[in-house]
Amino acid sequence: MVVRAWRGYGAVTEGEAYPKHLLQSVRPKLEQLPGFQGLYLLRRRGLEEIEFLVLTLWESMDAVRAFAGDKPELAVVEPEARAALVRFDSTVSHYEVMAAPNRAR
Repeated sequence: MVVRAWRGYGAVTEGEAYPKHLLQSVRPKLEQLPGFQGLYLLRRRGLEEIEFLVLTLWESMDAVRAFAGDKPELAVVEPEARAALVRFDSTVSHYEVMAAPNRAR
């Protein structure tokens, strides 16, 4: 499994705009893609902005490339996300998952 990590930053006064877009518009589209395994949305509030860390989980780098294209290190940021954020990273990082929670108990 591969984790694709990306950060965006929103205004404190508009702290729900990006999560709403990601969860209501982007996630349903991602769920239709082969190899997509899910996502985490993390939030850290600062005094002047809110940092969002988005971790998407993919079956393989081939699945990532099918989503992101020939340059998977470049961020895919829809116009609606750009409008909801003050700034964002133009690149992403990919991590190979070495261990994960055991869900069977």
